[in-house]
Amino acid sequence: MSNFKYLVLLGFLVSFKIFSLEVLEVKILKSYSITKEFPGKLLPIEQSKLAFEIPGKIRKINVDVGDSVNKGQILAKLDDREALAQANQAKASYDLSKQVLERFEDLRKQGHISVQDLDKAKSDFIIAKSQYEFYKVKLDQTNLISPFNGVIQNRFLDTGTVINSGIPILEIIDSNYVEAHISVPVIYLEDMKLGGEYNFEFDGEIVKATFSKLAPMSPGGSNSRLAIFKFNKFFNPGSIANLQLKISKQAKGTWVPLKSLSQSDQGLWTIYTIDSNNIVVRDIVEIVYFEDDYAFVSGTIKNGDLVVLGGASKIIEGKKIN
Repeated sequence: MSNFKYLVLLGFLVSFKIFSLEVLEVKILKSYSITKEFPGKLLPIEQSKLAFEIPGKIRKINVDVGDSVNKGQILAKLDDREALAQANQAKASYDLSKQVLERFEDLRKQGHISVQDLDKAKSDFIIAKSQYEFYKVKLDQTNLISPFNGVIQNRFLDTGTVINSGIPILEIIDSNYVEAHISVPVIYLEDMKLGGEYNFEFDGEIVKATFSKLAPMSPGGSNSRLAIFKFNKFFNPGSIANLQLKISKQAKGTWVPLKSLSQSDQGLWTIYTIDSNNIVVRDIVEIVYFEDDYAFVSGTIKNGDLVVLGGASKIIEGKKIN
């Protein structure tokens, strides 16, 4: 039984003996608390395998496993001599077409050339500009850029390797935040709130995380769904953190030991109490929730009733306790 319910029992169920019978005095409560623990794995919020968009020969890899990197940092480079030559050639054509267009615009104002000649110069300029922009992009693609602040998790290839486009070179994980992925039964999700803060036990400490996302479907037909919690600081990915879930449910009833219950009809249970005339009475109750060796029940029991521990094995209904 959890420490919380143990305190509840100390406050509301007083155990004592009457003529060798052990009984508990009941006080009806308006709510009960559920305390559950669910383990989950810490994962980086962002994790990417980085590859070049064009084929080529790796000229240099600037980082290794464990290195911290910043967004926009050049992590690796391809041999860019061909791309650089093509970009320079396109730049020359672009500059020339721009000069020709400016000269033709002046000549047209003076009436020395036709509209068709000016249109041809404009078309040549647009084509040259597009080619220059295309080769600038190709030159930029010889650099492998970090998409976010992070840490290098894996390095797959080395300098000098000839690769096709899309072959992973490095793996990077986000170094700012982590998430906990927890499989939570649907019955508890009804009382949880997206955007709310929840406690996690991690390395012996209690830390808070925000309930940020919930998977729309249950995996494999189970009665659980994947809940994602975001921490506001960085912990080592791959570690295990335990969600400390505590939910308060509104219900009228009280906690009793399971050993005081006997099974009855139609899913109900029997509990034996001693009334004000010292007569043993059989009460019908329903188990609202149970955990460990105790159950929260509701039914015909009321404040001040003395619940007989051991149930029917300890007492006979209708018997008077002298």
